Amino acid sequence: MLQLLDLQKRLLPDLLDIMQKRYHILKTIHILQPVGRRTLAQTLGFTERVLRSEVEFLKEQNLIDIKTTGMSLTTEGVNILEKLEGMMREVSGINEMEKQLKLRFGVKEVVIVDGNSDETPWVKEELGRACIESMKKRLAEKNIIAVTGGTTMAAVAEQLTPDFLKGELLFVPARGGIGEDVKNQANTICAKMAEHTGASHKVLYVPDQVSKEVYESFIKEPAIKEVIHLITSANMVLHGIGDAITMAKRRKTSPEDLDKIKKSGAVGEAFGYYFDEDGEVVHRVQTVGIQLKDLDRVEHVFAVAGGSSKAKAIQAYMKRAPRSTILITDEGAARELLKMKNSK
Repeated sequence: MLQLLDLQKRLLPDLLDIMQKRYHILKTIHILQPVGRRTLAQTLGFTERVLRSEVEFLKEQNLIDIKTTGMSLTTEGVNILEKLEGMMREVSGINEMEKQLKLRFGVKEVVIVDGNSDETPWVKEELGRACIESMKKRLAEKNIIAVTGGTTMAAVAEQLTPDFLKGELLFVPARGGIGEDVKNQANTICAKMAEHTGASHKVLYVPDQVSKEVYESFIKEPAIKEVIHLITSANMVLHGIGDAITMAKRRKTSPEDLDKIKKSGAVGEAFGYYFDEDGEVVHRVQTVGIQLKDLDRVEHVFAVAGGSSKAKAIQAYMKRAPRSTILITDEGAARELLKMKNSK
């Protein structure tokens, strides 16, 4: 297969370009179906004239069905898409990028999905699907899954289905989150994950940020102690990686701390820890729940983040990530990461 692809690249480069374009059209229709031509053109960044000729070709090949409600894939179209996926990963170099980043970061696995979530919103859904598929491979008979808040974790929750459930399954919030946007709080996301899978969940009703005195008081409460025990017993942790300044503003950080975060050169954030480009912790928010040091004891840590704009944040966190980490990212972030100097 690799030899054939190499020959095609050298002798028929246009053929591969056309295959990639039609593959992206089929994949986008499959995700958005039923979808209108105008929406599809805007999503792919094509003119309607260019898209029209491609759609007509795919229709002639019985790969798509066109109705008044929009376009969707036929059964044959779905089969072709599934067969093309592995080949397109080789053509675009995704498989090789996964190997390079896994070696660079020294982690368990790197999974890259096609696209750039900065440019194409549905790529975040693909990140969610990829995370779930990777989790399924690692489920045990008894599972406690600790989950942070954020838009990416919310996207993972949306992709969960009842067939995910295996054995005993409990979702717990990895840390407190009262004060954030409700739909992106860890409590809300855990509840949604439990609902979509038919599993159980626990809640942690504490603020995202607390003073040292309040923290000491909170962790003595029996109900909170019980949830914290479950969190620290988790065999899986799911978390996002944020841009430092964006996360600081979202947390309504005080002007003094925000200035400190900026001056220290922070680029990434996870679990309330802010990292500079060398992966050093330059600021920390006191949170109730999982701490960075706790990750070393977790069997599977899923870090999910995509978009080329997140590359610096991902690189900064990955310099401190435990070896048990599975990084789920997209092509946009991966290509930016590979351009950066490796200094782990």
